[in-house]
Amino acid sequence: MKITAMRNSKGIFEGIRIEGNLPEIYRGARYQYTLMNNELCRTDGSRTLAIQPLIRASGANRISLRIGRQNISQFYHNILPMLRESFDIYEPDVEVISGYLLPEAEFIFYLDAVSGVPVCSTKAVYGDSHYDLYDWVKSRLQSLSGRDSIREQAVFRMVRRHFPVLYDKDRLFVCSDDPDSIYHVLTDGIDELARAGEIMSTPAFDALKVRKKISIKVGVSLESDLMNLQISSEDVTLQELQEILNSYKLKKKYHRLKNGEFINLDDTIAELSAMADALHLSPREFIKGKMHIPAYRAIYLDKMLEQCGDIYTTRDSRFRNLIKNFKTVEDSDFEIPPSLAGVLRTYQRYGYKWLRTLSANGFGGILADDMGLGKTLQMIAVLLAEKEEGGIGTSLIVCPSSLVYNWLDEFSRFAPELAVCAVAGTLSERTAILSRYARWDVLVTSYDLLKRDCALYEELPLLYEVLDEAQYIKNHTTAAAKSVKILKSRYRIALTGTPIENRLSELWSIFDFLMPGFLYSYEVFRRDVETPIVKKEDSRTSAWLKRMVKPFVLRRLKTDVLKDLPDKVEETRVVRFGEEQQKLYDGQVVRMKELLDNTDDDTLNKSRIRILAELTRIRQICCDPALLFEDYQGTSAKREACMDLIRSAIEGEHRVLVFSQFTSMLALLKRDLEKDLIPFYELTGVTPKQERLAMVNAFNTGDVPVFLISLKAGGTGLNLTGADVVIHYDPWWNAAAQNQATDRTHRIGQTRIVTVYKLIVKNSIEEKIQEMQEMKLSLADEVISSDATSLGTLSREDLLELLS
Repeated sequence: MKITAMRNSKGIFEGIRIEGNLPEIYRGARYQYTLMNNELCRTDGSRTLAIQPLIRASGANRISLRIGRQNISQFYHNILPMLRESFDIYEPDVEVISGYLLPEAEFIFYLDAVSGVPVCSTKAVYGDSHYDLYDWVKSRLQSLSGRDSIREQAVFRMVRRHFPVLYDKDRLFVCSDDPDSIYHVLTDGIDELARAGEIMSTPAFDALKVRKKISIKVGVSLESDLMNLQISSEDVTLQELQEILNSYKLKKKYHRLKNGEFINLDDTIAELSAMADALHLSPREFIKGKMHIPAYRAIYLDKMLEQCGDIYTTRDSRFRNLIKNFKTVEDSDFEIPPSLAGVLRTYQRYGYKWLRTLSANGFGGILADDMGLGKTLQMIAVLLAEKEEGGIGTSLIVCPSSLVYNWLDEFSRFAPELAVCAVAGTLSERTAILSRYARWDVLVTSYDLLKRDCALYEELPLLYEVLDEAQYIKNHTTAAAKSVKILKSRYRIALTGTPIENRLSELWSIFDFLMPGFLYSYEVFRRDVETPIVKKEDSRTSAWLKRMVKPFVLRRLKTDVLKDLPDKVEETRVVRFGEEQQKLYDGQVVRMKELLDNTDDDTLNKSRIRILAELTRIRQICCDPALLFEDYQGTSAKREACMDLIRSAIEGEHRVLVFSQFTSMLALLKRDLEKDLIPFYELTGVTPKQERLAMVNAFNTGDVPVFLISLKAGGTGLNLTGADVVIHYDPWWNAAAQNQATDRTHRIGQTRIVTVYKLIVKNSIEEKIQEMQEMKLSLADEVISSDATSLGTLSREDLLELLS
C-alpha cells in the first residue's frame, strides 16, 4: 500500500492519497473516500465502510483513497498503526507529510464524587499544552488550530454519554444521580475512559467501589430430626445480605449498600438465592440467623453446597455422617437377618440396606422396584431385622384387600418368627385385635378397612407404617389418603411400582404421607412445581424436583438387575375368601364330603364323573361364585386380586397374558376390563384358527396390554413374546399344562424377564392342587387327562385330603 502527498495546481499541499488493494467486499468502488471518525466514508454519503473490517477481510481489488489535509493527523495517529499490521506501507513523501501532522492528543480524566455522585473534568494534552474539553460544550468549530478536533470531539461525546449533566460553574461533567447511571460509570464507563486516556481520581470517587464478590459462609449442623442452618458474611451485615437477596429476586444486576458501595449480583448470590428457593424460604427467613429445617432437606442441601464453589461451608460430624451413610449404602453395617442371608438377591440386599438407612436417619422413602422384583420380601427383611435387633413396637402394613392374606403368607414363608395378624373380620373382631395390638409384631389391613377403623388406630404408637401399592393414595383428597396420614408411626415406607401414573400430584401425595412438608403444601407444589413442569415444560423445575426426591426413591427395573434374576420369576399370590364366598365354598365342600361318606367303594369307582363335576364346582367357587350362581352379588377375592395385578402391570408398562381353564371366568374378566376401559384380546376354543394367528401377530406387534386365553386353547402352538407377565388365574391338576401355557411367552424371541403369577385361594382346594403339583407329581400324572377314569387311582382318603 502506497501513501503519497497530494498538491493542487498551485503546488499547495491538500492531503494524501492511499493506493492499494481493497478486499472483495468493496469491489466496484468508483468513488473517492474520505476519513471521518475512524471510518472510510464514500464521498456521495451513500455508504460508510468501517476500517476494522477493511483490515480483517480477505481478497482484494485495486482502489485509490483520498484523505483531506484536516484528517491526516487522525489517520496517522489512529488508523495507520492498524493498517501496518496487515499491509506493507510505502511512504515516498513521508518528510513532506510529517510537516503537516498535528501533535497526537492525549487525554486526562479527573474523577471525583460529590454527595456520592461521580463528576468528571477532562483535558486534552498536546505536549505541554492542556485544553479543557468543556470548551466543546459551547464551541461549534469543526477544527482548532494545532489540535485534533475530530479526536477531541469523539472523546467529548464519550464523556457526555457517561456524565450527561453539565455544571458550568466548575466546568464539570456530572453523572445522573440515579443508581443505574452511577453503576454504569463505575463498570463500563471507567473501562472506556481508561482505553482513551489516563484516569486520576480522588478518595471520594475511589470510595464508590463495585465489589465483584462478597464472602458467604454456611454452617450446617444436625440435631435429632432437625437441621440447623446459619448464614453469615464478613463483608456485609445479615440485614444487608437479606436486601442483596431481595435485589437479586427483582432481577437487578447490582445492589447498592448503605455506604455507597455496589455489589455485583454474581454467581455466589445466585447460588445463595437458589438455596433459599429450594428450601422455600424468603430472604428474611433465610438470613434471620440460625434456622431449624427438617433433616430430610440435608441430602439435597449437601448437593447444592457441593456445587457452590464460592460459598464456604462448615458441616458438623452428624451431618457429615448422614451424608456418608447415603453415599455408602452398600457398605453400611446393617446385617441381613441370618434366615434370609441365602434368600435375598444382590439387588434385594441393597434395597434392604437402603430401607434401613432411611429409617436409621428418620426418613421415609419409596421402594419403587418393578413388579416381580420382591418389594414385599425386602420389606419383610427390614421388619425381621428390627425384631431380631431388639426393636420394640408393632408395625402396620396397609395394602389392597386382595393382598392382605398374601402378605400373611409371605411372612409365614420368610419370617415365621414374626407374630403377624390380619386386621379383618367384623368390626367387633377388628376392634378386639387392635385392643391387643402390642402382642403382634405386624398387623396387616386393607385401605378400605383402615378408612372405617381410622379412629381405632389414632392412638396406636406404630413402629413402621408401610403402604403397599401406595398409588392407592395418589389422590390426596380421598379418605384412603387422609386415613393413612393421621396415624402415628416412627417410620414410614411406601411400596409401589408406579409412584407417578398420570399427574405429579400423585408423587406429592405419597411424599405427604412419608415426610409431610417435604414437597411443601399442595397449593405451593401445584403453583411452583406441577404447573411449570406440565404446562410450561420447565426443565429447570423438573431437574429440581428430580434432585429433591432422588435420595428417597429407589427404583430398579428388571433390565437393571438382569445378572441377579433368572429369565423367569415365579410368584404365588395368595388371597382369602370374603365372608359370603367362604359360606358358599364351605357348603359345597360339606355337600361333597357327604357324598363321599354315603358312597361305598364300588359305587365310588362308578361315580368318578360325578365326583369330578363336584370338584369342578368347588374350584369354580374359588374362581368366582358367579360362575355357578347367576344371582351372586358378592365379591370374588381372586377376581379382585387379578384385576389389581393387571392394573399394576399396565401402569408399569408391562403386557399380560391371563390364563384360565374356565371360559366363563374369562367372560367375567372381560366385563371388568371393559369397565376399566382396558383394551384386550381374547382367545378360546371357539376362536377360528385364522383369527388366532391374526390376534397373536397383532398382540406381539401392537400395544394392546392384555390377552385373555383359555388354558386348553392357548396352552400350545402360540408364540406370544409380546407379553412379559403371565397370570394363571386357576391352577390345573397338572403343572405341565400350566408350564406349557407360560412357555407361550417364555420362549425363544423373548428379550425380557418373564414374571409368572399363580393366584391361589388360601385354605382351599387350590392350595391342595398346588401341593399336589409340587409334592405328588406321580399322582398329578395319573389325572392329567379330562377322562374321568384318570381319577381311578385317587382313593377316598385322597379326595377327602383335597377337601380338608
